[in-house]
Formats: sequence, structure tokens, C-alpha cells
Amino acid sequence: MTSDASDGVNDASGAWKRWHEQRVAAVSAPYGPLALTGTHWLADHPDGRLPDVPGRWTAAGDAVLLSADAADRLTVDGRPLDGEARLTADPGPGEARVAHGERRLVVLVREGLWGVRDFDPAAPARRAFRGVAATPYDPRWSVPGRFTPYDTGRRSVRVPNADGRERGLALGGELAFALDGRTHTLQVSVEHDGSLWAVFADATSGSTSYRFRFLRPAAPDAGGRTTVDLNRALLPPCAFADHFVCPFPPPGNTLAVRVEAGERELR
Repeated sequence: MTSDASDGVNDASGAWKRWHEQRVAAVSAPYGPLALTGTHWLADHPDGRLPDVPGRWTAAGDAVLLSADAADRLTVDGRPLDGEARLTADPGPGEARVAHGERRLVVLVREGLWGVRDFDPAAPARRAFRGVAATPYDPRWSVPGRFTPYDTGRRSVRVPNADGRERGLALGGELAFALDGRTHTLQVSVEHDGSLWAVFADATSGSTSYRFRFLRPAAPDAGGRTTVDLNRALLPPCAFADHFVCPFPPPGNTLAVRVEAGERELR
């Protein structure tokens, strides 16, 4: 390996180490995925009473109505709630409007169904966390890829989710890449910023790695070119807490190769 090539690998390895450190910090943060202690769907609780969550939560068309009195000790936008508040979906726990002490109660909606997620910094999973097992950077797992959008635009497929329910997964095209001379393709979603998102499994899934993982390649250029860096394969949120509703890989997204790279499992 030439000096320039060696320097490039060292730079990439250093960047991966920083990425991994930032990732561990993010998942173990006070309101990271390890802090999730429950996801409650309002349709499952027609009386509006959620397990271990104060107040009364009811779906009202395009919003959720939360009723509480001072004894419930709920706050909305930092102010005690004594009455009723109309809530829409929160972007995440960091932007949640409702709190109960240190807990953050996050309103979400999936396919028209409203729910509430309970994030608690004192969650047992967060206290027990010992890190994420990840394979050190190896340049063989970072390869060129080419994205081809579907002729028909976005398509939706129904896939099982981690909570046992089936939901739609919006897909925007195929990402092709080669490993050891063999071409592989993944069906991918296109995010709002143009970046890609794949849910995939491989020959290690369920044995030496979690049952499936996520991959988030950068936005392709005008020619559809991007980098497929499997060193940055991610554990899905449901690997950290049972209360996430992660989608399983769509048909065709199980790679016939052992991807000995990226995040593998919790320590």
C-alpha cells in the first residue's frame, strides 16, 4: 500500500472512531433510545388512561387532547397543566412539549394512529448500558454505490415491525454496489435531505450481529453515485429498547454475504 493510500485509510479509520464515539454518546444520552420505557397507542386505551402515565390522553382527529389537573404534575411547554392541551406530533424527545419530572412524554403518529412514548433518564436499560460492540474500520467494507430511483417514484411495501404489527415502508429506489466482485442491491428510502436509508439483514444477522441493521448513505450526486460504507451499519432503535416499532427489511434486502462490519450488538 502506498503512503497516500495508507494515509487515506488512517484518515477514514480516525473518522470512523470519532463517529463511533459520537454514536455511543448519542444512544446513551438522557433521552436517547435507551431511555424509552414505553410506547402506548391511544387506540389500545379508549378511556385515555395510559399505563403509568398521568393525565387523560385522547385522539382528536389531527391532534391529541391531554387533560390533567395540578395533582398530575404534568407540564406543557414548561408550565404546569391544569386543564386541557391540544398536542401535535413531537419531532423527538428533545422537543417534547409534555414532561413529568425528568420524564419526557413524546406524542407520535403512525399511519393515522396516535401514541405516546415515555422517555425516562432513569430507565434500567440506560443504567445497565456497557457500550455497543462494533467491528473496527476495514476499507474493504466501504465501496462505491449507485442509486437508481424507481420509474414510478416512491412505492410503499408492507413489512412487519418490531412490535408485531405490519406497516407501510416508503421506498424510493435501488442502491447497487459490489463486494468481492459480486453485485448486491438494496431497496432504499430517500430522506428529506436526499440521503438514503436502508433496512437490511445479512448472513450474520441473528448470530454474530443483531437480526437486522440500518444503513444511511449520503445523498447521491447527479449521476446517482454515493458511498456504501458498511463500517457504519447501525443497530436499529429497537436493539436498545423493546418499545420502538422499527421496520424489518423489505423483500430482497437480505444480503447473501457475511457483513462483518459496523455495529453488531449491545455489549
